[in-house]
Amino acid sequence: MVVAISVGLHFSAAHSSLRAMEKIICSAPFSRASSEFAATKPFRTFSRRLSSSGTTIIPRAAPVTDVEDGNQGETDTIPTPVVIIDQDSDPDATVVEITFGDRLGALLDTMNALKNLGLNVAKANVFLDSSGKHNKFSITKADTGRKVEDPELLEAIRLTIINNLIQYHPESSSLLALGAAFGLLPPKEQVDVDIATHINISDDGPDRSLLYVETADRPGLLVDLVKIITDINIDVESGEFDTEGLLAKAKFHVSYNGKAIIKPLQQVLANSLRYFLRRPTTEESSF
Repeated sequence: MVVAISVGLHFSAAHSSLRAMEKIICSAPFSRASSEFAATKPFRTFSRRLSSSGTTIIPRAAPVTDVEDGNQGETDTIPTPVVIIDQDSDPDATVVEITFGDRLGALLDTMNALKNLGLNVAKANVFLDSSGKHNKFSITKADTGRKVEDPELLEAIRLTIINNLIQYHPESSSLLALGAAFGLLPPKEQVDVDIATHINISDDGPDRSLLYVETADRPGLLVDLVKIITDINIDVESGEFDTEGLLAKAKFHVSYNGKAIIKPLQQVLANSLRYFLRRPTTEESSF
């Protein structure tokens, strides 16, 4: 369960622009939108500052009947879709893992869609377990050959994968929170944000703390979380972000002035996250 943001993330978009992105995310074609976003305060990871990249807008999935080289499946039980973005396990690449029971094939169209974001995508491995077939990819930026470190580009990767999953496997739409944005079938059940939101902060050695967040998923959530953390001058050193059905689960290694976060600041961080996550429909005028 991991979608990671590790080794130096950098904010490149104003928060209000993310709200605009969410509004048009269902209807706009794939496009680079770097000119639409104003720069905001960067944050450090491993004391490095990185240049930003553009944000890609993901279109609504169209009705399709073909399957992306996968097994559509005849069973009544639809497996839970899982998308993992892991930046902790490989220091040189972003590792992406996609699971949807045994219904996924080679995912060539998904790989091509990710390459259109300016990425190098290599198939790492495939393995089977009781939860299904796990497809792993190794991703780097095409222009630098390095792992992805921009939260907005990581979110674009996540949304691209989910969009393709819904496009080629429409049955997954009703099991994904983002099915309401991209899919033909919105989720039958809505997640109660108050009940679904869990925040825990603990020490992870003398130099950093471990922040765990679980909440209802929605477009732009990855960028929102990082912005909330860095807005109170806390550094994100690495992280993992997992989309599991209707939920999102994030793990961040964080620090303040190179040290673990003290208890009072932990409380400030937890309160800030809880306040934002429980009011996701904040008015645009407040930004």
